[in-house]
Amino acid sequence: MKVIMIFDQTQAGLGGKESPDLPMGGKALALGSCGMFEKYLEQNDGEVIATLYCGDGTFKEDPEKNAKKFAAMVKKFHPDVVICGPCFNYAGYGLMAAKTALTINEYTDIPAFSIMSQECEEAIREFKDKVTILKMPKKGGIGLNESLSEMCQFAKMLVNKEDVTEFKKEHAY
Repeated sequence: MKVIMIFDQTQAGLGGKESPDLPMGGKALALGSCGMFEKYLEQNDGEVIATLYCGDGTFKEDPEKNAKKFAAMVKKFHPDVVICGPCFNYAGYGLMAAKTALTINEYTDIPAFSIMSQECEEAIREFKDKVTILKMPKKGGIGLNESLSEMCQFAKMLVNKEDVTEFKKEHAY
């Protein structure tokens, strides 16, 4: 299973809250926080083939245009699935991830979803009925490893075109 990750500046390891203006970019490798869940991806026959990133402030300047740019970038890599997150409790990243997953689903035939904590309430409220948003704990919260494992399981289910109805009832908003 070939996976593309979409990160904000923090998860990409290219800055923190002080770098919201990071330009959109990407590299054909696992960057930043991928190390947190690579073992769960491997357990599901998955590997990160590319990491795409954008500062949440840069994305916010024109969400529609930037989400379409992400979708175009994704197409070039031919992944099996796209994971937008994990966003933890970063609200700006949550909005970017949900909008991007929705746009990828609308403009490509590549399944995409996001994962964030309940603190990303604006993104959850706006997008939960339009795109799958899996649950996870906030940064430092209990249950992180379980949610990262579930994220990878869900990605594999999408790739295998399995029925995800029950999984979503239990693990999505």
